[in-house]
Amino acid sequence: MTVPKIAINGFGRIGRAVIRIAKLRGHFDVVAINDLAPADALAYNFKYDSVHGKFPGEVELKGDTLSIDGDPFKVLSERDPGKLPWKELGVDYVIESTGKFRKIDELNHHLEAGARRVLITVPTKDYLESTVVLGVNDEVVTPESKLISNA
Repeated sequence: MTVPKIAINGFGRIGRAVIRIAKLRGHFDVVAINDLAPADALAYNFKYDSVHGKFPGEVELKGDTLSIDGDPFKVLSERDPGKLPWKELGVDYVIESTGKFRKIDELNHHLEAGARRVLITVPTKDYLESTVVLGVNDEVVTPESKLISNA
């Protein structure tokens, strides 16, 4: 079974939690993170998380590649979501967790860059057909759903 490829835009509290879940469950493969902070700060903040505590595994940064327990992914630092290499990386889903991009036209830049879907972790400023609560109304997500709010 092929697991979906995930990219995380914004490696704060939510972005770091997504990586921890990926490591625990293995339901998806994180291939890239994008954040404007220096890569060494991102690695340190993941290893020594102020909410979840110290990550028990191995965290290693080499150039623009961060490896967590031997699983490597690319670290990017791009302000414009439309310039991110989602198509080249084969990204299925982008988790938009910066809190900055909250309008449909801003979120669409991820799709234009090659992502199949965008999962939004904050309330949007524009109207979306639904906000999804897993286990409550997740049946509203269809194959045509491209922007999905989980906030």
